[in-house]
Amino acid sequence: MALYAIGDLQGCLDPLKRLLDRVCFDPARDRLWLVGDLVNRGPESLGCLRFVRDLGDAAVTVLGNHDLHLLAIHAGLHKPRRKDTVQAILDSPDREELMEWLRHRPILHHDAAVGWTMVHAGLPPQWDLETALACADEFHQVLRGPGHTQLLQRMYGDQPDRWAPTLTGWSRLRFITNSFTRMRYCTRDGRLDMNCKAAPGQHPPHLIPWHAMEDRRTQDHRLVVGHWSTLGYRFEHNVLSLDTGCIWGGKMTLARLDAPEPEITQWRCPTHQPPG
Repeated sequence: MALYAIGDLQGCLDPLKRLLDRVCFDPARDRLWLVGDLVNRGPESLGCLRFVRDLGDAAVTVLGNHDLHLLAIHAGLHKPRRKDTVQAILDSPDREELMEWLRHRPILHHDAAVGWTMVHAGLPPQWDLETALACADEFHQVLRGPGHTQLLQRMYGDQPDRWAPTLTGWSRLRFITNSFTRMRYCTRDGRLDMNCKAAPGQHPPHLIPWHAMEDRRTQDHRLVVGHWSTLGYRFEHNVLSLDTGCIWGGKMTLARLDAPEPEITQWRCPTHQPPG
């Protein structure tokens, strides 16, 4: 059995299939982790959802910000944005089944046996792994329960920007959502910055990439993430970053995780939308 992880699909189905063919992926034998953002901006969001769902137990995907945005649009809480490409999903005859399946995906996946944890964006420096798992469970209980529409409506916003165990209610859940699905940089005192998307080295001096924070409490755990296309492929500080900008004409990146060091396979992608 081989264990693979793959970067953000964002509706790019053909590169996914080509990478799986290249490594001879067999869903009866192998396993695939997807770092979230299955949908949006690319040409085949509907096809990506159906393909990953139909892999069944052979695939695990965590939720990304675009996946949550789709759930909010489907619930009638937000309108599609100018660059969104999710209308085919909303018009599909199996949209309810797909949205129910998506709503029950995890926001964090941890496998102690293989020694990897997967989230879409990252983990704030104040969280240890135990706290991250507990916060993920809090999120799951609400998103998978009868109050999920209130969560989808209230998750938008940049505050609060710093973790405190005393956070409660929708403020607590918003911070949890932002950490798992939107974070890139932190300020030097550990606050989330939701604005800067620049590559490391091009960011303001008061910000630090979340994974490079010296006091990050998950430094001893191997994490696989996506979300940050300008960061690109990196394996540093025990964090494997797999979003290499397929949607923008970059590459789609697949990593074999059950090797002594991640083994990388990439596929060059056509440009579906201009960056920015």
